[in-house]
Amino acid sequence: MKIIRYVNAGDMTIEFQDEHKVQINTTYANFKKGIKNPYDISVSTMGYIGEGKYLSKINDIVTPIYAAWRNMLKRCYDESDRYLHPAYENCVVDKEWHNFQTFAAWYEGNFYQVGTERMHIDKDILLKDNKIYSPETCIFVPQSINMVFMNKHRDVDSDLPNGINRCVGGYRSMYNTKSLGVSKTLEEAIEKYNIEKRIHIKRLVEEYGDELPPRIRNILLNW
Repeated sequence: MKIIRYVNAGDMTIEFQDEHKVQINTTYANFKKGIKNPYDISVSTMGYIGEGKYLSKINDIVTPIYAAWRNMLKRCYDESDRYLHPAYENCVVDKEWHNFQTFAAWYEGNFYQVGTERMHIDKDILLKDNKIYSPETCIFVPQSINMVFMNKHRDVDSDLPNGINRCVGGYRSMYNTKSLGVSKTLEEAIEKYNIEKRIHIKRLVEEYGDELPPRIRNILLNW
């Protein structure tokens, strides 16, 4: 930091000496104790608060937007989270969203609530097998819908898609607990699974009705 304006010990301005050149009005006492640069990395080796209107806390309570941002970064970059959730292996957050302010603006513009259900940021529906959280690849969906698309970690036949297992005669398809029969080829088994999944998705969309925004309804029905 550098003091660039000084009236007295209770009225001065400092400037951080990095590429952002953030200026903050402060006191000399705070200057000596240390002032936090909004561009310092503060979450999971990648995230920083940035400059803007969005706060991480209000009345000492973490905001829902900040919690969503922090958890997204943790899933991608914290070793302990990746160990607990292998499905997030090799997932990353777009550089634009390393800045909390940018993510928060997207969140505010795209968030909607369905009853009391927990809302999830999904990165896989728009782009199959996507590994990047970004404004172009993510949408909000209710938890029950997100669970339909979630890839589950498997120890048996882990090289096969969800719902498909090797068996005598070829490949067996299962959707939830419903057996869809045995197929000679992997392609046939996957198609059986996908047909059942489309039926399930359509039923969920119809149950939610107008609670889902038209854009989200169309995305899900066209999956």
